[in-house]
Amino acid sequence: MNESTFARLEAAMERRRAALPVTLRPFTESYGELPRAVILTGARGVGKSTFLLHHSRSRRFLYVSADNPLIGEIPLYDVGERAFVAGYEGIVVDEVHFARDWSKHLKALHDDFPDRVIWVSDSSSLVLRGGAADLSRRFVPITMPLLSFREYLLLRGLTAHAPFDPFESVPITGTPELLRAFREYRRGGTRPFFGEGHFIERLLAIVEKTLHSDVPFFVPRITDGNIRLMNAIVGTLAKASIPRLQVRSLCADWSIGADKLYQLLFVMESVGVVRIVRKARDTKAHTAGEKLFFGDPPLYHALGGEPGTEREALTAAMIGEAGRTLFATGDERAGDFVVDGTITIEIGGAKKPRKAADFVVRDDTDVASGTTLPLWSLGFLY
Repeated sequence: MNESTFARLEAAMERRRAALPVTLRPFTESYGELPRAVILTGARGVGKSTFLLHHSRSRRFLYVSADNPLIGEIPLYDVGERAFVAGYEGIVVDEVHFARDWSKHLKALHDDFPDRVIWVSDSSSLVLRGGAADLSRRFVPITMPLLSFREYLLLRGLTAHAPFDPFESVPITGTPELLRAFREYRRGGTRPFFGEGHFIERLLAIVEKTLHSDVPFFVPRITDGNIRLMNAIVGTLAKASIPRLQVRSLCADWSIGADKLYQLLFVMESVGVVRIVRKARDTKAHTAGEKLFFGDPPLYHALGGEPGTEREALTAAMIGEAGRTLFATGDERAGDFVVDGTITIEIGGAKKPRKAADFVVRDDTDVASGTTLPLWSLGFLY
């Protein structure tokens, strides 16, 4: 790497640091000192770059993005070595899967410079599987979830609340301000850039880039037909009143084998485009799940989806992104979902009956009462 290219990378890093937001999402601020080697994963646009830049702000770190054309042909090892020899104590590498043979280079940098810090990010946890080198023993994985409703309120400058478990108690009530904010959140507040405007347009652009740029890295021999099929799946989910895919029909219509379709779905889930909800005892390696939702619920609003499906998708997202387990019951009489293997919940509108579930989670409800939980309360899990 020549001196001119290195100087341009340094200047780009300083510009990024200068542009860091004043108010950070609580997930970012909740971490103290990070380990020496970290792989941060999460969907595009959730704030991974901000997270790493924030934690490196008071230290001598070089930030690079592996999809930057400045370093497109430069081995990642050479970039790291040049930074370390120049006196940097650490490097931050965004979108690491764009670097050729990235896992081998990370392993070599980690081992050859044992006193230096290496933090990397990517849009999918599959990077830990896809690398030729074993990085799981060297790099600590951290997953950044979508923005919670609680975090959204804080970034909006509205009333701050501590996280709570609504299945134990709901210590707050739904004020008019909170209910208005929840309506806005579910339409366009699940990623920190909501305050910059044009949320829906940016979200749709993220989905397009994810399907065209990220998925091909993890699916061998992907074709243009496969990408069109994934776009068709997105269109199908947007309009489906029952969140399921007809696998046989899709395979026939697109002349694709079931194994390939399941592989595409698995990667689409891994990069955050879809969320597959399985039955508790579904141990099949290839499955479309009992229910299939968008990974980011505002897509239903963007694409004119069914309100009932959006409600269930939002529930699945708020619980799943909090790190809680969620399965489909498989029996509508018992409820819609099972949380943490023991709590059954039914999802619906303001007058939805509980059926045989432990809780009914109702939309358009301002307060919790007994076994009735307002949908917005799930947004305070983290």
